[in-house]
Amino acid sequence: MTEGMIEELPMMGELLALLFLSPIVASFPIAIAWGIDPRPEWARKLPILSVLGLFVSLCVALYILFNIGELSPEAEPLKYTIYWLPDFNINFVFIFDYLSKLMGALTAVIAFLIGVYGLEYMRDDYRLGWYWFFFNLFTASMLLVVYSDNLLMLLIGWEGLGIASWGLIGHWFRDDDELSYVGILKRKVAGLNMFWSPSTGGWRAISTIRIGDMPMFFALGALFALTGNLNISEIPWAGLEEKIGVAGIVILMVAFLMGPFTKSAQLPFSEWLMTAMTGPTTVSALLHSATMVAAGTYIFMRLSWYIQPWELHLEGYEYVYILVLFLGLISSLYAALVATSTRERKVLLAASTMSSLGLMFASAAASYWVGKFAVLVAFWYLIIHAFAKATLFLVAGHLIHETHDRFLCGDMEVARKLKWAFVATVIATIFLSGIPPFTAYWIKSGMDGVMHHLEHEFGLLPLALLVTISAIYSGFLGKFLSMNFFKGKKVHLHLHGGAIMSTAYMVMVSMLIVILGLYLTSHEEPFVDFFHEGLQSSSFAVGLIVLVAYSIGLFKPKLESPVGQFLSDRMYVMFLNDYIVPKIGWAIAKVVDYGNRLIDFTCHQAIPQMFEVYSAGIRFVQNGSLERYLRIVVGFVMLIVVVAVAAGWIA
Repeated sequence: MTEGMIEELPMMGELLALLFLSPIVASFPIAIAWGIDPRPEWARKLPILSVLGLFVSLCVALYILFNIGELSPEAEPLKYTIYWLPDFNINFVFIFDYLSKLMGALTAVIAFLIGVYGLEYMRDDYRLGWYWFFFNLFTASMLLVVYSDNLLMLLIGWEGLGIASWGLIGHWFRDDDELSYVGILKRKVAGLNMFWSPSTGGWRAISTIRIGDMPMFFALGALFALTGNLNISEIPWAGLEEKIGVAGIVILMVAFLMGPFTKSAQLPFSEWLMTAMTGPTTVSALLHSATMVAAGTYIFMRLSWYIQPWELHLEGYEYVYILVLFLGLISSLYAALVATSTRERKVLLAASTMSSLGLMFASAAASYWVGKFAVLVAFWYLIIHAFAKATLFLVAGHLIHETHDRFLCGDMEVARKLKWAFVATVIATIFLSGIPPFTAYWIKSGMDGVMHHLEHEFGLLPLALLVTISAIYSGFLGKFLSMNFFKGKKVHLHLHGGAIMSTAYMVMVSMLIVILGLYLTSHEEPFVDFFHEGLQSSSFAVGLIVLVAYSIGLFKPKLESPVGQFLSDRMYVMFLNDYIVPKIGWAIAKVVDYGNRLIDFTCHQAIPQMFEVYSAGIRFVQNGSLERYLRIVVGFVMLIVVVAVAAGWIA
């Protein structure tokens, strides 16, 4: 099937309208009802319509996955264009390739399951109209990002994610429930608050993301000015370096990647992700699995897919990919260390997400030297991580719901009474940690192979960092299981319902088993390559290290020491967000204020006074007196004579 043929597909435009608009339109009834009456009891039945809208998007995404083109990494991408400004080559261009079809289905499946979970979890919330509108807008915006080939259209979805994240992270804007906070209430370090409310979390998220969105926007404008094209798959990436040189490529690409870096919470933009846990757990699950933070890594994978840096071997791109490689690894290590001592359920999972995102960036960046296989490794790790992390967040929400405690706590009684939560946690942590022969082991083996290929460029450093991160990662996953179901403090359970929530996360975690079967039985790329890497003795050795680390986290989950407190406090990176940057900002504001005062003084006082003095002098000279004019002339002549004599011009 060619690009021309896809434009002739019947009902394609209508299908895309259903894909993007059905979640938003389906959320209108409850949003309108909640706007008419603050708490209409009859409106509490309307969220089912919002979930129905998500289900429609899911059906369309699955149709695209299985019926539009061939599902192969080597298949030619198919496009569908809606012309908008054709004279300027600015149109709505949707692309259906290996990455977008799988990512679209992933987003739709996870959003639908989390939506089902939310029917019970958010049932008694005081702001349901707000919640469901922004939840569905969040999903629709991510789907627009996923399928967009045109960067301007992608930017619309990108900004939709930002707005929706603000609305959802700060959902409980009253700041009146301790369970919605992050940190220990009233705790301070060096005078700085170490606790954050939902309203603060929402503001931190959108203000941090804006730091990256602005340079990304200007980079997009520069790309259009340089190439006359905004379609990712059509931009002549190879010719850019000839036009703007090595330094130009580095500046342009880093400016563009500032958006993905901030969206995916890479250092030093990580703090917003931790305090975003003030939002409902359903929001955290969606944000950390298939939307928002995943959008940053997905965009970098899409860029790499079409830039094909392994074919170009241009110096400018090499510098950019080196930056992304080591920024990803360092961010991943930082977040993994933080998670080892974090005491809050959702914040631990947030740190683990940041760590995973760093590995995705690093693996995709390795494609410059390794090839397309590195992008596939990063992408399939994204898929595995999405299902596992969504499961763990939904379990965490269920535990918070039943224990009324956001900190890690629980013993065997919790495991017995919430057995489905326990089973889901066991499967998700084992399958995500990289223990052989479970799901993540095969993809982590591919990642080991990718980093091993970088030995000629960077020595063993990337591989050593990856193995260290993998061990620490599995350790805190073991800790999460242990502190919630074995060795946490005893808690009083408030059991009420939970059947819908349990069903949702059990279906979610079962996808990890389905993917494992795919890895073990498929003879297609890239699964056969993952399987081959998993059979390497070096990969098995790393798998054993991961197993030992998981066991240590399971049997000795607490790290009680000053070092543990330092890690639990996220190495005080929050001082950058809450103290250093504001101080710098106020210093700049003060300089600007002094500048404004100088301009004001110059324009409104100094210059007018100068003209006033000049005018008074003119009036003094030109008073109509012939005698005064003669005195001025004689005086001027005498002055010239004196100067001439002094200069030796007159002997």
